[in-house]
Amino acid sequence: MSTEAASAQDPFSPFGPEHDELRATLRRYVERELAPHVDEWERSTFPDSVFADMAAHGFLGLKYPEEYGGQGGDYLHEAVLVEELARAGSGGLAAGIGAHCEIATPPIWKFGTEEQKRRYLVPAIAGERIAALAITEPGTGSDVASVGTRATKVEGGWVVNGEKTYITNGVRADFYVTAVKTTDEGGHGGISFLIVDRGEGVVARPLEKLGWHASDTATVAFQDVFVPDDNLLGERDGGFKLIMANFQWERLTMALGAVAAMQLAWERTLRYTREREAFGRRVADFQATRHRMADLETTIHAARCLTYDALRRFCAGRDAIRQVTMAKLFTQRAAVDVIDACLQLHGGAGYMREYGIERMLRDARLGPIGGGTDEIMREILSRTFPE
Repeated sequence: MSTEAASAQDPFSPFGPEHDELRATLRRYVERELAPHVDEWERSTFPDSVFADMAAHGFLGLKYPEEYGGQGGDYLHEAVLVEELARAGSGGLAAGIGAHCEIATPPIWKFGTEEQKRRYLVPAIAGERIAALAITEPGTGSDVASVGTRATKVEGGWVVNGEKTYITNGVRADFYVTAVKTTDEGGHGGISFLIVDRGEGVVARPLEKLGWHASDTATVAFQDVFVPDDNLLGERDGGFKLIMANFQWERLTMALGAVAAMQLAWERTLRYTREREAFGRRVADFQATRHRMADLETTIHAARCLTYDALRRFCAGRDAIRQVTMAKLFTQRAAVDVIDACLQLHGGAGYMREYGIERMLRDARLGPIGGGTDEIMREILSRTFPE
């Protein structure tokens, strides 16, 4: 069942009528304003004006309170946005918007002071300032406890030195929610978060990558950057808690996006095989094709059920670490396999840019790496086994 009809016809869906209305609105917007431009944006990254336009429609603050310019919705409204953005067929576009809405601004909402929310969250929801989360470093990767970027205390604030990498929106960001070391303590201790404004001493360098070409990914260097005391986000030396709090929603959105991308690839492939003829018959009429498509739909449905189970638990405020981890682990590799199978069913056309399947495959390959690798997901799960 496609996500278009999921809640209206399926009593087990986590979504209600209000979410259905939002989905219809978002799908029209994506089809009209975003999807027609993804080929162009693949060559040059999507423009900053997309943030402003989405903000004008109220899409950048769905889960945030109205007092900050949001729509006063919940995580289910945000889940609809994640699913529908994936239907544009551009992982880079979805990643750039997602990095702003789902990764960089939530810590300010959850842990920021009222003044920080007014100064950063409000203009971010309005599409006036673009946000990036800066945690990963060249020598750390999934080992987030080994952050090496230093923040040295000085009068009135901090001086930051270090380098971050693989930062989505790193080139275009107006501010960075940045993990830094504020003590010499090793391990999880001594990590804090500072909101670092773009300015003197901040140098961003774009990176070339396999997929996500529509988004900018950067290495960001901080060279004697002064950050005022007012920009300390949350507790000093309490940043690891902030990192862990952010991971669950990030991983859940990755699962939601992967399922939606698989669904889109499947729908495009079904349409193509019904239009394409070989040996005097539609490709869709061959038993091998029908059976392959049946297997792929089964995988997509299983991925959706696993993801929606995690989503329900998360939205209910229950401990969903195991379910979110399972959803992230299963859906990312499944997306690579499903989209690769869809490319195969397109034959030579699938290898061409015209049909967009090759881009979807390249974009999907980041899934088993980003937001915690498959190996990290398995390690998290293995530590929850009963004695």
